[in-house]
Amino acid sequence: MAKLPILHFPDPRLRTRAKPVSVVDDNIRQLAEDMLETMYDAPGIGLAATQVNQHIRLLVLDISEDKSAPMVFINPVITPLTQDCVPYEEGCLSVPGSYDEVQRPARIRVEALDRNGKPFTLETDGLLAVCLQHEVDHLDGKLFVDYLSPLKRQRIKTKLEKLQKQRA
Repeated sequence: MAKLPILHFPDPRLRTRAKPVSVVDDNIRQLAEDMLETMYDAPGIGLAATQVNQHIRLLVLDISEDKSAPMVFINPVITPLTQDCVPYEEGCLSVPGSYDEVQRPARIRVEALDRNGKPFTLETDGLLAVCLQHEVDHLDGKLFVDYLSPLKRQRIKTKLEKLQKQRA
């Protein structure tokens, strides 16, 4: 397994729309394992392939307290099951140190393939629903900051650009 570099906002590669995975093979499974290692090390609870500069429809999650429930979603498709939206304070490994409230559908259905290419369907709410929607947004080239006001988004961008310059 290997830790992968995570792209940071405002890197334009984060705006790339991911392509569907055509074959679930050992390369895809290895990428999923590497993404899980990267996510745990960061530390985070979700990571989309786009964030590690792999523009395919693959994401990993683990919302357990003890990192014991890794989940892999290949070619996920989300369907909201309610018009009701709930606020949730979100952060992102690609937008380090920034958190803000985002409104998302409270209950969703996700259809995807697992790490072996087997189709499955999951209906969920709460933190898992929020994380899935957040990570699928990444696969569509969207970040949680896109839900914020232009002023808040610009402040975050300026702060992260300044931090990147200090590190260089």
